[in-house]
Amino acid sequence: MNEKILCVDDEPNILEAYRRTLRKRFNLDLALGGEEALRAIAERGPYAVIVADMRMPGMNGIELLVRVKQIAPLTVRMMLTGNADLQTAVQAVNEGHIFRFLSKPCSPEDFAKALESGLEQHRLLVAERQLLSQTVGGAIKVLVDVLAMLKPQAFGRSSEVRRIVHKICEQLQVENAWAVEIAAALCQIGCITVPEKILAKVYRGESLSPDELELYQQHPKVGHELIRNIPRLEEVAEIIGYQEKLYNGKGFPQDFRAGQEIPLGARILKVALDWTALMAAGLQPEMAFVHLRQRQGWYDPQVVEALKHALEISEEYAVREVRVNQLVDGMILAEDVRSIHGTLLCPKGQEITPAVRHRLRNYMVNVGIQGPIRVFVRFRDLLELETQQPDSTSASF
Repeated sequence: MNEKILCVDDEPNILEAYRRTLRKRFNLDLALGGEEALRAIAERGPYAVIVADMRMPGMNGIELLVRVKQIAPLTVRMMLTGNADLQTAVQAVNEGHIFRFLSKPCSPEDFAKALESGLEQHRLLVAERQLLSQTVGGAIKVLVDVLAMLKPQAFGRSSEVRRIVHKICEQLQVENAWAVEIAAALCQIGCITVPEKILAKVYRGESLSPDELELYQQHPKVGHELIRNIPRLEEVAEIIGYQEKLYNGKGFPQDFRAGQEIPLGARILKVALDWTALMAAGLQPEMAFVHLRQRQGWYDPQVVEALKHALEISEEYAVREVRVNQLVDGMILAEDVRSIHGTLLCPKGQEITPAVRHRLRNYMVNVGIQGPIRVFVRFRDLLELETQQPDSTSASF
């Protein structure tokens, strides 16, 4: 008697008839209309089965059962109505995923049999969910443990990526956020085939040789092939397979999907992966965010904005191209500064100080510097800079 049934109707006499005929066989609750039913679910649920009348004022049976599907997906939903026309039945099944459609008048025996079938269906759903949770959960744990043992750097990166993905999903209110977070946890599983020295270079932000790059770029495909063999993780596998796909359609895999055709989870994962890499390179959040905004066509703009709000990045920077004599203390180099011979003078991310300015001016006079110099400038300092260089070429992000 622990499996509860909720009967919903707008006529008190019908509800009382349910109570008289069914209370000895079922654990029964009654609700007078849709709103009262939703309160009952919130206060006394969950229910194994809900039976709703179609014709009710305010919220009809289909509208109620659609809501029930959203808030209690394991509850078996049944419809009882005297208007047994085909259109109503089709709408009820399609929109509310109705398990059983009953026509009035329905005899107590037939009604009880339908409730028994509903309870049995609920038991099957619960058992399947438990089995799936245990099986999939166990498989995911094994894969994560393997990644942690074989590639600890990759495991550490995926853990941070999952944290960022969780925040973005909350901001966007993603419906199947669990799939995206599992994909984030397993996004580096394909790296088990990548040599450690290549991974170390990737995580340090160093350039790869063509052969190394080709090998590294295979890891999303390897991860997809591993995950797609686990039941019910097809969506997760697809997200992993598209994690390096750019919003403009470039990148891997090389197919015709672009923009909104790319799985939302993959678009979220791409932003989180690149954000984590920028932070690992030592950039401040505001400057890392500018780097993301610089990469035109790489990311879904809505996901980038969600990242900004989720991490509460309040002060943005702009990127400007300046000459050596326009450098101001407090600017941050957006790119490496090199001499005309290719010698590295200052790495990207370095803050401009009097000593740095003095060194670069000396090189400019005596050797020569590749220019112009790209720097991060706070928005509050832009006006002063632009009055100093009205004719300079610039790019704002």
